Amino acid sequence: MNGENQHSTILRFAILFILIAAMFVVVLLKIVSIQYYEKDQWLRIADKQVKTNQPVAATRGNILDCNGELLASSMPQYYVRMDAGVKPLHQGGDTLMLHHIDNLSSELSRIIGDKSADEYKRLILKGHKQHKRSVRLSKKRVNYIQKKEIEQIALVKKGKNISGITFDEVKRRIKPYGNMASRTLGNIDPESGDGKTGLEKRFEDRLRGIDGMSTRQRVGGRWENVTTREAIDGLDIVTTIDMNLQDVVESALLARLERTHAEWGCALLMETKTGHIKAIANLDEQEDGTYVEQLNHAVTRVEPGSTFKTIALLAALEDDKVRLYDTIQVYRNGWKYMSSQHTDSHPRDTVYTVRSALAVSSNIALAKIITSGYDGSARKFVRRIEKMGLTDSVYSEIPGAQQALIRVPNDTVTLSKMAYGYSVLVTPMQLLMFYNAIANDGKMIRPMLVTEIRDNEEVVKRYQTEVVQSSICSKRALNDIRLCLHDVVWDNKLGTASVLPWGEKKAQSDVVHIAGKTGTAQLLMNGRYWSNRHRMTFVGYFPEEDPQYTCLCMINYPKNAGAYDAGMDCGIVVKQIAEKSVALTGCYHMDEGTVILTKRK
Repeated sequence: MNGENQHSTILRFAILFILIAAMFVVVLLKIVSIQYYEKDQWLRIADKQVKTNQPVAATRGNILDCNGELLASSMPQYYVRMDAGVKPLHQGGDTLMLHHIDNLSSELSRIIGDKSADEYKRLILKGHKQHKRSVRLSKKRVNYIQKKEIEQIALVKKGKNISGITFDEVKRRIKPYGNMASRTLGNIDPESGDGKTGLEKRFEDRLRGIDGMSTRQRVGGRWENVTTREAIDGLDIVTTIDMNLQDVVESALLARLERTHAEWGCALLMETKTGHIKAIANLDEQEDGTYVEQLNHAVTRVEPGSTFKTIALLAALEDDKVRLYDTIQVYRNGWKYMSSQHTDSHPRDTVYTVRSALAVSSNIALAKIITSGYDGSARKFVRRIEKMGLTDSVYSEIPGAQQALIRVPNDTVTLSKMAYGYSVLVTPMQLLMFYNAIANDGKMIRPMLVTEIRDNEEVVKRYQTEVVQSSICSKRALNDIRLCLHDVVWDNKLGTASVLPWGEKKAQSDVVHIAGKTGTAQLLMNGRYWSNRHRMTFVGYFPEEDPQYTCLCMINYPKNAGAYDAGMDCGIVVKQIAEKSVALTGCYHMDEGTVILTKRK
């Protein structure tokens, strides 16, 4: 009996061991199966149940003009979705759905406007029949006002757990003023949301903000988001731009571009004492003949043509190479200097004073002055220009802004062409800065586009006017060059921006006195200069008695036959800007010939 019991006990242990071993093998096989064959399936299931981190996008900061007007802002927009599988819509023989479907469809059609009521009805009923948990009702995004209207629809007012209607928020960058100053403000990358160009790129770290975080969990058959870390919205950027003046500048430029059918144009308006850029317009011609903001020509280097004569002559006056009433012989058939032939746009055999030579914009006279004064010392000529501040790095908030390129020439032939703006490269912004220094009693200041960074209404950082040169030249040289710039506009016999032979005025105004300089340069294309393709410029300041603004207009390749008069085309743009600017700001008016200057608010 004892033997039998012992044998039975051993047998039971053996069976138990086999069962345990078998169970171990089954468990092991299941682990292997889950690890290698069912891994993706179980991970998907886990994803539906386990909380996951989801970013909460920060609202990008605004870009404002100097008066607080919105130039660029992130406005919320929404995709409208419907969970057509929520239980209330399927209870009681679909009573709720059938009662509201016609009203819901017609209201969505009225508010969103992209589909008929019948199309909305078919879309919703199809999703309802299939118990679809996420039906995008429209490809079109709705704005905040439209969202509020949709929320007042009878079914939607019952809440998302009954109606199934939800809104997916997306941020869209908008520019309330459309194309105006668009290239300077810049754009953002639609994928990353980062600034791509202009101020959007330059101040990306301030505008972007810091994203928050939320957890996303599947609860009761639907996703719910719970914020765990609040997003910190981006800061606001306050610019120097005045949209009232921007409109004036852009409208005047556009009208002239359309008249001349030019390839592109650029216009800038700068506050003389502060360096604040009040307006910046860049317009490029499209295939259909319209003009849009495309490239930022204001900060792109070009050969400046005769506007550089002012800079060259000021260098010679400062270095005492010439005096204002010295005389220069010029010739109808031009003047050959070594291997280079120099000609004037107003050819004649005559004698000019230095003062009248700049008024009439004589290439021959300026080439003679510079080659005579700096023969064998071209380096001294370039160094004088550098000392005046033109080649100093012009800090600009615009990414990719180019700097002046003025090299010391190896030969005086090149020097003779530099005298009237060839073989040198400067940007319109740098030309503006230099002429502004002349207007500002010799003090050169950097152009500014941004004055403040704000967190709501609190100023986080304030930018101050920065001085490049306390004085670009002596008082004597400054007074001399101002007389020359006065004559360009007001000498009716010689001034290239004065009047046409039949009396039509160019930059001369009856309401504000302007002083400045014209410039016309042949375009360098495919290695040679084209006599029938030009870049025209006028840059000047106003009111001449006490300058408040400096303004530049540049028009590239006007295609209308004979449209090559910088004084007429660019000068008249600056005149229109000047007249409207002083009217808007109230800084100046003329009362029966008497000039009255008032302090601007």
